[in-house]
Amino acid sequence: MHPRVCLHQVAFMGEPSRAFIDVCREAGIAAMTLVNPHLLGEGVLAEMQEALAPGGPRPITLNHPFARFPDIEHDTGEAAQRLCEAIEAAATLGATQLYIVSGGRGSLDWEAAAERLAALIAPCRALAEARGVRLLVENANCLNADIHIAHTIDDTIRLAEIAGIGVCLDLGAGWFEGGLREKFARAMPLTRLVQVSDYVAGDRCTPCRAVPGDGMVPLERQIGWLLEAGYQGVFDLELTGPRIAEEGPREACLRAAENLSAILERLGA
Repeated sequence: MHPRVCLHQVAFMGEPSRAFIDVCREAGIAAMTLVNPHLLGEGVLAEMQEALAPGGPRPITLNHPFARFPDIEHDTGEAAQRLCEAIEAAATLGATQLYIVSGGRGSLDWEAAAERLAALIAPCRALAEARGVRLLVENANCLNADIHIAHTIDDTIRLAEIAGIGVCLDLGAGWFEGGLREKFARAMPLTRLVQVSDYVAGDRCTPCRAVPGDGMVPLERQIGWLLEAGYQGVFDLELTGPRIAEEGPREACLRAAENLSAILERLGA
């Protein structure tokens, strides 16, 4: 397996964290994105630590929903408290970055919501720096407007700059945008994680992700542009939705990892 292939835990949310880690270990997948263990129940952080103890695979990133208590406009400090807990969990597990879903905007327009998010996240940045964890924000499908405000690559770059954090580029939420080669180059100084999935024409649900190679996303071309722009990190397979559930998380994720590995080999990554 190519060492820059990473697998996201989201496909295995119905199973114990140990099972997900074991799948990665058995498949030779060296890197993982984990969901914040504080969201998965009591004792999950300890379970993850124990499962990782024998060595490999390595958690690279933690995923955390930010201002959802209830949203950016009305949060009274709980978002920062929860994010600080997530930062500590990331550091404990050895993850060096943490990406957020911003939370919904409430009644704020985009600019006001972005400034409000920056204010809410400010108390967490010093802790993240001290613990060696880089904070990121991702681009996400506009059907997630109840929990997020950055739905294009341009807005995600803007939001990251306003908040003083980095970028997680999700190709599944932005592969169809115009000017991608230029946008990748503009995002690259802030980009620490790239997420990969495919889309099958005609799918209308959300999430509607597919195994790379099963759909219409020109992944090899776009990954090539990212490498050309200087991206040095892992490529995170974030797979969820009916197609993944129907095939089975293990089967779909292992096939996806093999397909992505082959793409990276062909590109000389």
